[in-house]
Amino acid sequence: MSVGTLAPEVMRASLAGAGLALRIPPITVRLRSPLQFLADQIHALYRDYDWLAADAYADIDIRMLPVGGLRRWGAAQVQFIVDGVTPFEPFPIRYALPMFEWGLNWVVSHRLHAHLLLHCAVVARDEGAVLLPAWPGSGKSTLSAALACGGWRFLSDEYGLVALDDARLMPFVRPVALKNESIEVMRAFAPDAFIGPVFPKTRKGRVAHLRPPKESIRRGEQPVVARAIVFPDFRSGEATTVKRVPGAAAFLKLAGNAFNYEVIGEPAFHAVAALVRGCDVWVLRYGDLVGARAAIDEIMSEAEVR
Repeated sequence: MSVGTLAPEVMRASLAGAGLALRIPPITVRLRSPLQFLADQIHALYRDYDWLAADAYADIDIRMLPVGGLRRWGAAQVQFIVDGVTPFEPFPIRYALPMFEWGLNWVVSHRLHAHLLLHCAVVARDEGAVLLPAWPGSGKSTLSAALACGGWRFLSDEYGLVALDDARLMPFVRPVALKNESIEVMRAFAPDAFIGPVFPKTRKGRVAHLRPPKESIRRGEQPVVARAIVFPDFRSGEATTVKRVPGAAAFLKLAGNAFNYEVIGEPAFHAVAALVRGCDVWVLRYGDLVGARAAIDEIMSEAEVR
């Protein structure tokens, strides 16, 4: 059953009690928190995700708890606790939702070593995927959100989970983290998309989260094959240009975007090599989403007949 089938009051009671096990393939996350406003935000943002019984096995157990003790005399704060460990200092309580999202990203980057973890967005058309590897500020989240709202299948805006045996890509469908100007850009570009509350003055500026398309969530257990790798490079006001990246340079750029390349070792080398061999690799410089989407459509059309 999906989270949206729960009445809001049931959702709040579940999180405040034994917790709610969210299925976010390939993992299950149990979340517990007495914060009613956080329960309402999770209810809206994760509406189309499946939930499991409270006693179901969960790969990750997260609690978001208000901080007591001496801190209660200052501004209210929330503590992120994963499997009984507190890896971060408390955050202002109003940032509980982005703290949950950032904290879960941190846990994934430190634990999911059964896959090569690329720092990239992933979208797919039919059964072929485009990887969008980039570091913050390059526009990968906004671009992947725009493609998803335009009919592409959305797999992730943060992680490319690459299988070590065959280099297929496993979806990790999560809400898209939009930052600063990209929030208004996506509101104008996709007015029907659901975007949650805006959190100002975080460590990453203004942040809001876009709910992924329901169909992408439904297909969250279905891997895809990479057909193209596109390194996005957003430059405000510039024309759209694409430039092919040769094999050796493509390998180095892609390996440099991996979180756990050194941890995995030789299997990571072979996974990156397989991706580069099987894909056309490009750098996409763009100044607007319309031009970028058109360029990726053309790149994918070429890759499909390759």
